[in-house]
Amino acid sequence: MKSKKLFFTLLLALVVLGASAQTYTHGRSNTYTAPTDEKVLQKLDEWQDLRFGMLIHFGLYSHMGIVESWSICSEEEDWIPRDSTISYDAYKRAYWNTINEFAPVNFNPEAWASYGKKAGMRYVVFTTKHHDGFNMFDTKQTDFSVMHGAFKDHPRNNIAKEVFTAFRNEGYMIGAYFSKPDWHSQYYWWDRYATPTRGVNYHIDRNQWRWNRFKEFTFNQIREIVNGDYGDIDILWLDGGWVRPAREGEQERMGRAWRGEQDVNMPRIVEMARGYQPGLIVVDRAIPGEFENYQTPERGIPAYQLPNPWESCITLGDDWGWVPNDNYKSVATVIHTLTEIIAKGGNYLLGIGPKGDGSLPEEVTQRLVKIGEWVNKNGEAIYRTRNTAVYNCGNTWFTQNKTGDRIFAMHNLEEGKPLPRTITWQGNEPARGSRMIFVETGRPVNWRKTANGIEVTLPRGLSADQPAVAFSFTPAR
Repeated sequence: MKSKKLFFTLLLALVVLGASAQTYTHGRSNTYTAPTDEKVLQKLDEWQDLRFGMLIHFGLYSHMGIVESWSICSEEEDWIPRDSTISYDAYKRAYWNTINEFAPVNFNPEAWASYGKKAGMRYVVFTTKHHDGFNMFDTKQTDFSVMHGAFKDHPRNNIAKEVFTAFRNEGYMIGAYFSKPDWHSQYYWWDRYATPTRGVNYHIDRNQWRWNRFKEFTFNQIREIVNGDYGDIDILWLDGGWVRPAREGEQERMGRAWRGEQDVNMPRIVEMARGYQPGLIVVDRAIPGEFENYQTPERGIPAYQLPNPWESCITLGDDWGWVPNDNYKSVATVIHTLTEIIAKGGNYLLGIGPKGDGSLPEEVTQRLVKIGEWVNKNGEAIYRTRNTAVYNCGNTWFTQNKTGDRIFAMHNLEEGKPLPRTITWQGNEPARGSRMIFVETGRPVNWRKTANGIEVTLPRGLSADQPAVAFSFTPAR
């Protein structure tokens, strides 16, 4: 995951290219290959019903209060902050040594799950390992894990297991984030050479033994996560899309910079994983093909409705992990984002970063509670919904139930503006003589067809900070 600065840089480039360009940074490939496994298709349908989830970044970077992992990548980017008063190698050693300081004594995954449930979230994706290679689970492949650092003697030291158990007990679908690149592993970043980029730092074709060891390392770690020791896993969410088979002509384009095909043998990994977890959704981010079961546009929303399963992963603050004095999005912004995403056929994965001590920032918990006040009253328009042919009219976004006999209209109200008396949309008409229902209360409201479209009168007594209103009706045939 990258910081907000990269997002705005790429967003500017997209604007220059044309208004129809999509506004996310990366994470969605250009093509989609639907799974053929019936159990995977069933799980995808269940996942699409959930609509709203929590993505948790938690690790050494949380203790340091910095952008997740990226400060040990020596690429020169504005969004990669690093202490310029010490050498890169010294900084990297200091980062690794944070294992001896990271001790989240206020770690309480039940509280995380509780606040997510209050917000109306139905699934979770937790970082078992980010690019820095620090493992939040009891891996036997390396000592660089939470089980061997300052937290090793704590009764809840297997953090990933504790998180999965706490969220599973609250009824969430469980997702395991796993970084394919591993910057701590000598099989990926070999100390024999410098580490000038995020990629493998040796020529794979000259060091096949080393790369094969990395493939086994990756295979064994994923097996540890999915073999049943951590319970039922529903989603394997793989990040680090530069670790992939080569694209056509890539070697010729890169010339001497070519380090070889970073192929970790995904068919073998997925066959193993689904042997333990039948129906497992695999999300090999931005790698088109059979192992990208849903697409993951990051920090933005596709410009148009998409027919295939997808999920926007977007931070609540500016960064994925916790940083001091972060800028958190307003409740209205989150609700407006949710309504747009689901109307376009996607799920919304909201990024949360616990502090280094394991507690959630107060600004986060306050927002989650307020988000839930709206989501849980209007869940009928959100959960178990699907696309409509006409999905948008101005600030109004439409979904329908899975049988297609009920349309939902969600109108985003302008933040800080007085509530209107009526709202109007075009494109989805109620059946003549049918009732328009205010979803929050289940009570009917007045509506009429005018020259400008369908005009609905808002109920009286709504709170001034109402972020959106939702209505349901039987569609005209």
